[in-house]
Amino acid sequence: MEESQLFRSTELEQTEFERAVRRNAQTLYKTALAVTGSSGDAEEVVQDCYLRLWEKRPVFTSEEHETAWLIRVTVNLAKNRLTSAWRRHTVPLTDSVPARDRQERELLEVISKLTPPDRAVIHLFYYEGYSTAEIAQIMKRRESTVRSRLARARQKLKGLLEECNDEPL
Repeated sequence: MEESQLFRSTELEQTEFERAVRRNAQTLYKTALAVTGSSGDAEEVVQDCYLRLWEKRPVFTSEEHETAWLIRVTVNLAKNRLTSAWRRHTVPLTDSVPARDRQERELLEVISKLTPPDRAVIHLFYYEGYSTAEIAQIMKRRESTVRSRLARARQKLKGLLEECNDEPL
């Protein structure tokens, strides 16, 4: 009897795990891509994130809590990947993310010139819709730090966009 209960428990865990993967796949990939700037690295980061989820099997109070935990793990793994010694080959962000039109592609090219932490806050704020308080929890930073980084990233982005507009066609 205990074996069948264990089998059902494992089956239930597997089903919940698969749901978590389906619910969060796009968000985690885009977040990892925003930090690493490489589709290959982003894919590996997301796989590592799901491996951590399976190994640790944390208990979440809600889907939002689950997503926040997964994003935090993704950001941490992506930052670790950026500093790893074996990281040699990168693919530009715009080669990895499909853009709807030329204007969006150009914006992604400019965003890819930002530092990884700046790209991360821009992505989480504008593309994922998180508040600065939520980003602070995800990145384990103070909210004031996130607001400052977001303001500096906006200024850098503005300067880069102005440079692009000043360049002759």
